[in-house]
Amino acid sequence: MKTPALVMSTLAFGLSVACAEEITLPQGKTLLGLPPVPVPADNPLTIEKARLGKLLFEDKRFSADGTISCAHCHKPELAFQDGLPVSEGIGGQKGTRNAPTVINAAYYKLQFWDGRRPSLEAQSKDPFINPIEHGLKSHDPIVQIVRTDPNYRNQFRQAFGLALDRITIDHMAQAIASFERTVVAGDSPFDRYQFGGDKKALSAAAIRGLAVFRDKGRCVSCHVIEASTALFTDNQFHNLGVGFDKIEARLPEIIATFRQAKQAGKEVDETVLTQVEISELGRFIVTGDTQDIGQFKTSTLRNIALTAPYMHDGSLKTLEEVVDFYDKGGRDNPMLDGGIRPLNLTPQEKSDLVTFMKSLTSSRFAKLQANTR
Repeated sequence: MKTPALVMSTLAFGLSVACAEEITLPQGKTLLGLPPVPVPADNPLTIEKARLGKLLFEDKRFSADGTISCAHCHKPELAFQDGLPVSEGIGGQKGTRNAPTVINAAYYKLQFWDGRRPSLEAQSKDPFINPIEHGLKSHDPIVQIVRTDPNYRNQFRQAFGLALDRITIDHMAQAIASFERTVVAGDSPFDRYQFGGDKKALSAAAIRGLAVFRDKGRCVSCHVIEASTALFTDNQFHNLGVGFDKIEARLPEIIATFRQAKQAGKEVDETVLTQVEISELGRFIVTGDTQDIGQFKTSTLRNIALTAPYMHDGSLKTLEEVVDFYDKGGRDNPMLDGGIRPLNLTPQEKSDLVTFMKSLTSSRFAKLQANTR
């Protein structure tokens, strides 16, 4: 006889399968304004892998206490983020960084705010064994769950042609990454205006905001718009001054602490999410180059109206606060990016800029934006 927990687990799995059937590969209207989704040669994108990846993405058993799934911090109903300044993992423990949305993450050349992983596949494996996130000591329990769960048998066979006893964490990572490559969204009012030829797609205020975005605001310097596509990111890293006040006075000491932890063999992924000051070192923790201290990845602005709060530490609550922050020239510090300086925007220009950013919500997630008004 099945226990209640097992019954619920099986029921949840069945519901997930039903939802997974709604997955489609990126194509057509969804990609208006976006380039083709980059797909690695060693992990071709198939619907079978994407469906399996969604199931794995939602499975709470892949955590030390059975409560945390990938979807815990990347909730579809919240535009694949969690709405918190910094994410909360197992036992309600708080990390140090804001959970970025999965939407269009496939277009980033590097993953995580500091770019410490080169691919979605590599990124997907880290949270499972982070003590703040899923809380497992190794990937072995996850693999064992999958290998012994008959519900996964057909999914893995269809996706990889594998029997359960041959599954590894790498296969699971490939499936999760494949699912994430289906979570893409163009076709915003901006895309229809800019790339679709619909000059009525944007309001007058949004059109004025686009002009500010391109010119006086200089936003386009990092949030790039190209001739036929717009990722709204340069895939680079910049110091804006966010969070730098937490480390400036003790910077040499904090760097030394990080280096000691690294030499002692402590995982960078764990150090970053457990020590706020080290987290604020940004890209430096990857490169070791002091010029990279305080630098963080340029986030895409697509669907930005749905993903508050903002910045790597979730310290800015609204788009209006973000615009004010940039208008003041960021937060001054010795490592401030050279392109960051006061903009002297008028109140009308600020308002128009916010209106423009709200026009970057894809039709795929427009219902979520309506629900947040």
